[in-house]
Amino acid sequence: MKEYQLIIFDWDGTLMDSVGRIVSSMQKAAQVCNLPVPAIHSVKDIIGLSLQVSMQRLFPLASDEQRNMLIQHYSNYYKHLDDTPTPLFSGVNGMMRQLHANGKQLAVATGKSRSGLERVLAETEMAELFCSRRGADEAKSKPDPLMLQQILDELKLPAHRAVMVGDSVHDLAMARAIGMDSIGVTWGVHDRALLEQHQPVAIVDSVPDLHLHLNARRLS
Repeated sequence: MKEYQLIIFDWDGTLMDSVGRIVSSMQKAAQVCNLPVPAIHSVKDIIGLSLQVSMQRLFPLASDEQRNMLIQHYSNYYKHLDDTPTPLFSGVNGMMRQLHANGKQLAVATGKSRSGLERVLAETEMAELFCSRRGADEAKSKPDPLMLQQILDELKLPAHRAVMVGDSVHDLAMARAIGMDSIGVTWGVHDRALLEQHQPVAIVDSVPDLHLHLNARRLS
């Protein structure tokens, strides 16, 4: 197994079990705006994209004004009104702290806004673990690799020293576009068959298996 200096994580569906709240909040926002309610699988498919891109894909016939209203209602439901739990996946907190203690550089590249990311980092008390983070409002939406390039530039590292970890095809396609290795996880929004299409170096089914891959040491 290859040793990586920098590990870049997606957030929703990878570290945090927030998919249920995202789906529920999006469906409720559509109802309030009197627009067709998207199916669960349709909402899952856009998780990881920026909100603007997500609204365009889910509601292609909506006007710009309607999409702006959707974003407002979605954000309000997600942050304040929807009480669907959003815990870290079991084992994630311990894994992240152990990786950090072992000298790995950790970063986040997420479809959340920067303010949304900072909010959940504070709630989970994980902010101190990440040396760099990028939200969807600071770069182009996944799968464009700009946010990965920004992180690499900030930390002055080449792509081959880093790996992207994510649960969606958007994460893996983003890494592939910049020549970065990726690892897919199957407990989020996309299954193994879809993840395999983007040629990750590994696909894992549990947090302990992910930890083994990420804590690899090069033999000498």
